[in-house]
Amino acid sequence: MIEMRLSDLALQLGAKLYGDKNIIITGIASINNAQIGHITFLKDQRFLNQLSSCRASAVILSKNNLVFCRVAALVVKDPYLAYIKIAQLMDNAPKPTKNIASGVIIASDAILGKRIGIGANTVIESGVILGDDVIIGPGSFIGKKTKIGTGTRLWANVTICHEVEIGECCSIQSGTIIGSDGFGYINDHGVWVKIPHLGKVKIGNNVEIGACTTIDRGTLDDTTIENGVIIDNQCQIAHNVVIGAHTAIAGGVIMAGSLTIGRYCMIGGASVINGHINICDKVTVTGMGMVMKPITQPGIYSSGIPVQPNTMWWKTAALIMRISSINKRIKTIEQKLKKLLCL
Repeated sequence: MIEMRLSDLALQLGAKLYGDKNIIITGIASINNAQIGHITFLKDQRFLNQLSSCRASAVILSKNNLVFCRVAALVVKDPYLAYIKIAQLMDNAPKPTKNIASGVIIASDAILGKRIGIGANTVIESGVILGDDVIIGPGSFIGKKTKIGTGTRLWANVTICHEVEIGECCSIQSGTIIGSDGFGYINDHGVWVKIPHLGKVKIGNNVEIGACTTIDRGTLDDTTIENGVIIDNQCQIAHNVVIGAHTAIAGGVIMAGSLTIGRYCMIGGASVINGHINICDKVTVTGMGMVMKPITQPGIYSSGIPVQPNTMWWKTAALIMRISSINKRIKTIEQKLKKLLCL
């Protein structure tokens, strides 16, 4: 258990402290579940009525809500951001051991930096270069001539194929595969002929990739993930995709090949994006979006159909099936009206 004095937390956050500075904080919790020893936060006015019954020892809030607080408080401009910073300080995830476990296979010409941690049953192939403070979880595979930058962490059972380049301070969660061949084939008289993928995957600095995500290598040019990109679990990123800096991609997104996404975009979960198109900077695609054409203007784009009662859905589906015939009838009526108006 991590314990911190409230005054120390205030100092870390640059917050103004109201109340007993010597309170010991042992955890962080939501406003309705917090107990004595916890610190909580109020970011939304909808939860203001819960403040009076909150049992937390301290609350993070904005100045305009201080009057409603009955316990010690840390006043900040952005309570949610302050909560995240405290959560980082109090993170109880086990720290990785910086040593090389037994059973690891490392090629004789691999170059390892200082303070490296490699978990059991990991394979490091020929020509691999690992920067300082790299952590590789157990059961992982690092292919030939791969480069991994300083401070990057791979969790258990990550596969990095040959000649992949990963920048500094990245985080790659378990089960992810980077640098596998893309889905490239040509049909020769009914027989599928595989297209070799000769490109690489290049990943910038401070990139986070969730569990069981797949990033394919390029066919000729490289698949590129720029600095600061965050990618959720179970995403498919095909060959030659380029994702601009600081773009966020939610879970289950599928990206077809040779797609270019700009910087500071947000792609909602379960979206599908066509290949060989460009999406400009600062585009938001809401969940279940199906992007079939280029997007050239920043903004919010949607196409997924929200859930509705089954009977209503059947009526809507039946109407959609009749759209073509309805359109023909409307055009016929319009033509008849024109003739009548001309008389």
